[in-house]
Amino acid sequence: MACAVTSGRSLPCKNSVGGLKTIYILDFDPTIAALSDTSGTIDLTTGGDFFKFDIKGNSSLETAVNSSRENGTTFYETTLNITFTFLDVATQEQIKLLNAGRAHYVVEDYNGNQLLIGHKNGAEITGGTIVSGAAMGDLSGFTLVATAQEVAPPYFVSNLQEDATQIDPDL
Repeated sequence: MACAVTSGRSLPCKNSVGGLKTIYILDFDPTIAALSDTSGTIDLTTGGDFFKFDIKGNSSLETAVNSSRENGTTFYETTLNITFTFLDVATQEQIKLLNAGRAHYVVEDYNGNQLLIGHKNGAEITGGTIVSGAAMGDLSGFTLVATAQEVAPPYFVSNLQEDATQIDPDL
């Protein structure tokens, strides 16, 4: 295996923004796990339908590189922090299902990038809260932390198939 850098990178324009816009979730699917990447991209034409969860504000994605010279290992731990505003029964029931299993997550940021978390091993909910807030302007909703450990960082996604079914908190 070659370990040499194969290209450089020029300084890009300052036209990027932070933040996550949408999260797509699918229960762990061996079909997705079996897909191979093409130059860092996964084509999600094959596999199950991802359910769309709109988010705004405090949700974030971070991937830590864990590398050990002593052990000769490198892996990536991705942490997805999700905030769902508004307490409602339907969302709580879906969260209970997520807590019991593992899933694939695709996050879409405000730059139009879509990234797959938990490609081979899935991601599990490792924490979270159900919060009512104390003051009128505080969060009343749910927070979740999903964590994935993989041999590669999250892949960029093409051709995501989403399911039209969404939770309507106003019902």
